[in-house]
Amino acid sequence: MHSDVSQFDLTAPHTLDAALRLLAEGGHAPIAGGTELMVALGAGRLTPKSLISIQHLRELRFIRADDNAIHIGSGTTFTDIRRNPDIARDLPLLIQSASWTGSIANQNRATLGGNICNASPAADTPPALLAYNATVTLISSTGTRTIPYTDFHLGYKRTALQPNELLHTITIPRAFAGYRHYIRKVGTRNAQAISKIALAAVAKLNNNTITDIRLGAASLTDRPTRCTATERALLNQPINEATIKSARAALASETHTIDDIRSTARYRATVAGNLLEEFLRSLVR
Repeated sequence: MHSDVSQFDLTAPHTLDAALRLLAEGGHAPIAGGTELMVALGAGRLTPKSLISIQHLRELRFIRADDNAIHIGSGTTFTDIRRNPDIARDLPLLIQSASWTGSIANQNRATLGGNICNASPAADTPPALLAYNATVTLISSTGTRTIPYTDFHLGYKRTALQPNELLHTITIPRAFAGYRHYIRKVGTRNAQAISKIALAAVAKLNNNTITDIRLGAASLTDRPTRCTATERALLNQPINEATIKSARAALASETHTIDDIRSTARYRATVAGNLLEEFLRSLVR
C-alpha cells in the first residue's frame, strides 16, 4: 500500500537552530537524504506525518580534519566522503563502506548521519565507525552531548537519540597509522545488496603479536556490534592456529546471531567466523 502524500507535512527551516526549535516542540521527525524514509513512504509504512527537512542545512554538511581527529557532519553525503583526501588517507574502511551504499545516485544524496540514525543492523558504515573508535555529538535546542559510538545503538532500530535531538558530528581519531585495516561485506551480490554479514577490523602488530585490535560487525546481532570479547581473546596473542581457533570461539560465544529474511543465524555465525579468520591470516602474509 502506498502512502497518501497529502497526509504529510514537510517543513524546511533555514537554519539548524530553527530546526532544533521545531524538534523541541515535539511531533516532528527529521529527514535528510530521504533514501530510507522514501522507501518507507512508498511502502505505506512511514509513521511520522510531520517531517523537518535538514538536507539543505550547511551546518551539518562538513568534513574537518585537525591533528587529532577527522570530524564529519551528519549531513555529509557518501559522495563527499568518497572524495575527501583526508578520509581516503586515514580511514580507508570508511571509504570502502561508503562505496557499498546503494547506487551512485544514492551516494549523492544519502548522508552518513542518516545511515547511522536509521539504526539498521545491516547498515554499511557502522562496522568501520566501531572499529575506528568513533564518537558522536548530539545536539538539541538546549545543548550538545558527546558519547562513544559504541553506546549509540541500543537495540533494533533504537538509538540513544532523544526526540528533540539531531546527530551533529561523527568524530574519528587519527590514530590508526601503522595499523592493518580490513573490511568485507557478504551479500547476495557485489553491488546494491544489503549485507548478510559485514566485518571491519583494525589491528597493530609487533613481531607477529597483536598489540591492539578493534572489530566491528553488521548484520550479526540486532544492532551494529563491537566484538569486545573477541578483541580481548586476541590482544597480546601471536597469530597462530591456536589463536585463530580461540578467536572464532570467542566470536561465537559473544554474539547472538539473528535470523531474518536474508540469512539464518547459523549461516551468519559461520561466515562471521570465516571473515575473522581471513583477517587474522592476512596479518601474517
